[in-house]
Amino acid sequence: MNTAILTFTPSGAASCLYTELIDLATIGPLEIIRASNIEFNNQTRSWEVKNPQGRVIHLARSRTACLEWEQENL
Repeated sequence: MNTAILTFTPSGAASCLYTELIDLATIGPLEIIRASNIEFNNQTRSWEVKNPQGRVIHLARSRTACLEWEQENL
């Protein structure tokens, strides 16, 4: 996916799923909060997308597929 969506609050703060398509540092200081973690599970031999509480919310055989899912769903 080659799109980036920025949402702004009335106070001017922006929010988005991080991407390198836009150099976000040029619009001001960054505060990064992870929406998910992508980790390989050796037992199941699959990549897992986990929410901040550690619950698996998606899995796939490739990390790229997990990154694409993350872009579309978070």
